[in-house]
Amino acid sequence: MNLFDKISDDIKKAMLAREKVRLEALRGAKKEFLEAKTAKGANGELSDETATKILVKMVKQRKESARIYEDNNRPELAENELAEAAVLEEYLPKQLSPEELEAELKAIIAETGASGPREMGKVMGVASKRLAGRAEGKAISDTVKKLLNPA
Repeated sequence: MNLFDKISDDIKKAMLAREKVRLEALRGAKKEFLEAKTAKGANGELSDETATKILVKMVKQRKESARIYEDNNRPELAENELAEAAVLEEYLPKQLSPEELEAELKAIIAETGASGPREMGKVMGVASKRLAGRAEGKAISDTVKKLLNPA
């Protein structure tokens, strides 16, 4: 079962269980999936890889919104955003721990032959594709900087 079908199925379960936050989060994901499916040049298909990218983006948006709400002293709104982010994260691959991320990046650096900060772009290109959905872009970037700039 692909991600689109799994989320569609879980929407029905959330409706029956009357889980409001879960239902809202999944409906939002399905809306994004449908838009991606019907976008120009999308041929009506949605790969799990594309669906994962959409979910990563949605989780990031929810967390950013929660941070903004907390900065503006609206904890009740922040709580809802974080709850939706948690629901969406259930559908993402297991996130890499900082140690696992560093090990993966060391292998990519060795593979690309990068030896200094000037070659960060080369490493980021490979790492972004290979670690998509398993680590946040900022975490990847920060770790690559640390590994290429031994101070």
